[in-house]
Amino acid sequence: MALPAQYGNGVLGAIRINGPASSNYDDDLGPLVISDWYYGSAFALAHRVNSPTNPYSIPGFPGSPPPSDNILFNGLNRRANGASGSYRRFTLTAGRKHLLRLINGSVQASFTVSLVGHSFTIVATDMVPITPVTVTSLYIGVGQRYDVIINANQPVANYWFNTTFSSAPCGGATNRPAMIFQYSGAPTANPTSAGTVPPDSRCADSLNYTPVVSKSVPSASFTTGNTLNTRLQISTTGGISRVYWPVNNTPMKVNWNNPTLEYVKNSNTGTMPANTNVISVPTANQWTFWLIVNNSSIPHPVHLHGHDILILGASPALAAPINPTNRLRPYNPSVDGPALKIANPTRRDTTMLPAWGWLALAYRTNNPGAWLMHCHIAWHASQGFSVQFLEQLTSIPTVMNLNELTGNCNNWDAFYPSGAPFLQDDSGI
Repeated sequence: MALPAQYGNGVLGAIRINGPASSNYDDDLGPLVISDWYYGSAFALAHRVNSPTNPYSIPGFPGSPPPSDNILFNGLNRRANGASGSYRRFTLTAGRKHLLRLINGSVQASFTVSLVGHSFTIVATDMVPITPVTVTSLYIGVGQRYDVIINANQPVANYWFNTTFSSAPCGGATNRPAMIFQYSGAPTANPTSAGTVPPDSRCADSLNYTPVVSKSVPSASFTTGNTLNTRLQISTTGGISRVYWPVNNTPMKVNWNNPTLEYVKNSNTGTMPANTNVISVPTANQWTFWLIVNNSSIPHPVHLHGHDILILGASPALAAPINPTNRLRPYNPSVDGPALKIANPTRRDTTMLPAWGWLALAYRTNNPGAWLMHCHIAWHASQGFSVQFLEQLTSIPTVMNLNELTGNCNNWDAFYPSGAPFLQDDSGI
């Protein structure tokens, strides 16, 4: 059972957290969750994606999934053939500014959004308030969130809110994904102007956002000592071939009956298997730096739990078509090092790792715990693209009561595997 794919069956929703905004607005439109939708079971699709010979593979991209059947806007859209369903509608009031909380809740698809005749003023990236930036379109990777303000300064009418895809391999759909923003007082009708197609994102997010609360890393601190390499791997066991995404040659696989914090509770983290992909970061309140290298032609949205990450830099995104054979553009300290942004760089918890490229990150070790860093494409998380940072091991028992694990772990052990309808067959995260 591919657990990371379960939200592809609709097990997801938004939690609205009211935080500071870096620009004024009049009305809060709430969250807009934009997500890909497959008519078949996400679990069945995950099993197909695990096979390097699956019928949906793009030549040169083993295990690649098909385009989604639809894109949903807060769970609603019309079918591609227009036979059923309806467009999601949001209401704008002329002369007022509206806050919209954009969320990419997809299992696979990244996309660019635009609202015909209007611009977006971005005020937060993954809940980090930023100096406002006004754009006419916005690329959103899987797992990313943006708070934007829409100024309703156009004639009272209906306007398409369009979702478009990159020519690079980061998702797609078989229909024209769109919803409608309707001014109060406008007749309920479909918009008349389709708008213009925004520039190709190349599956890359902007690194030019400036957080309001400034955080910088020490100069000349970044080295390539902490490097995480990922690649597509096909392994055969018992005559069955499967697709994996290992990190430093090991695809993660956790044991549901032995969670990381139970190892911490029992003071035996040294016995954790290698495929749990544990990385120890023991020193408190220090900057830790990571270089992630993508030895593949697939861009990846990288997400870290428990922290905001400072994005120091990334290699340029490649234009499509992306060669499936090795075109790695390695990190060059003498060229790329001086270009890293160390003074208040873009800060968020999810960012894009370019195809055949690299990503330089930093975060401060100020939150004891076991924190996953993983690809946010559900299939890749299922196939092992993940590590876990065991942060401040000796401090973990001081910030949480590990004895509370005992009852839950005992109940789980009584249920799994003897009473479970499905057994673990993937990374388990």
